Amino acid sequence: MPGAKPATEPSAGKRLAAPLVIQPAVNPATGFVTVNVFNGARQPMAQDKQILLTVHDGAQNQLYRDYVAGPSIKLELPFHNNFADNYSIVAFVDGYLQAGFQPVVIGPSIPGQLDLMLLPKNGSFHFAGARWADILSKKPLVAQVFAASASGAPGDAYADLMETHPDRLACLLNLTTAMQQILLPQGSVLDYFKTFDLPALAPDRIFGFADARLVDQVKLAAQQGEFDTQPSIDLNLHPGATSSYKQNQFGEANVQLTFHGGKRETIDGVDCVYVEPDVDYYKDPAAHLLLEVIPHGLTGMVSDPRVVYVLRWIAGRHAGVPEFDPLYTIE
Repeated sequence: MPGAKPATEPSAGKRLAAPLVIQPAVNPATGFVTVNVFNGARQPMAQDKQILLTVHDGAQNQLYRDYVAGPSIKLELPFHNNFADNYSIVAFVDGYLQAGFQPVVIGPSIPGQLDLMLLPKNGSFHFAGARWADILSKKPLVAQVFAASASGAPGDAYADLMETHPDRLACLLNLTTAMQQILLPQGSVLDYFKTFDLPALAPDRIFGFADARLVDQVKLAAQQGEFDTQPSIDLNLHPGATSSYKQNQFGEANVQLTFHGGKRETIDGVDCVYVEPDVDYYKDPAAHLLLEVIPHGLTGMVSDPRVVYVLRWIAGRHAGVPEFDPLYTIE
């Protein structure tokens, strides 16, 4: 039995490696998963693009590696009813960065689906759908908070940010989109924000003042299992921080909210606390430390909003939540 095969064998493309032959399960069965490949504009990859698909099972056996026609590929995979069913699937297209997901869990009765996004190499931010007029009409809460943060005309401040620091604007749109999707016992995370600290915006994080009740709301959400309290050692990475909580909904690209309790302002009569939202690539604390914090500390690099864009979109599609749409694209 071939380890994995498209439901329809590809008619074009060079086979790089034949599927490995594995022993059939005691009760032979198979499961299906459809892999859909999208580009950085969140649109299906062009049909003329050959997709190199690599599949490993949970035991790290490579079952399939071949060029296939896309953008949707239906795979038939062995079902073992054990850890081997936690598949890893990676897609690559010439001229694009590869992307993958693990674990892709299959079963014999319910067909699965995996949506992957591939960014073009050297892709750049495109804000044609994320201009100030679009923010006003499609993200009015973001526009309201941004306008309250600007010292002059908010449209001019937004256009200047787009022109001079597109990576910072992308980060702002990533985080505000994600925070508006995080529901607390009362409202969303973004509902509590009053202002953004525009001069402090960075490619990997934003800062701003939020209604101090946000702290209690996040604590309640943590008690309900929606956030993980970050250890005190993590606070050392955020100078001035008094507490920090990380969303745990996804395997990757969860929002972390760090509170600076000693920095407060009264805005429109509301007691507000300084908040530092960012996104960690990895949910696992050890992976976050070894693969993100330490390398960034050694190189001086920071998290890339392009990576966050891809990871958050894929994670959301896999979880079946509303699509992550920060309005901009990467092309």
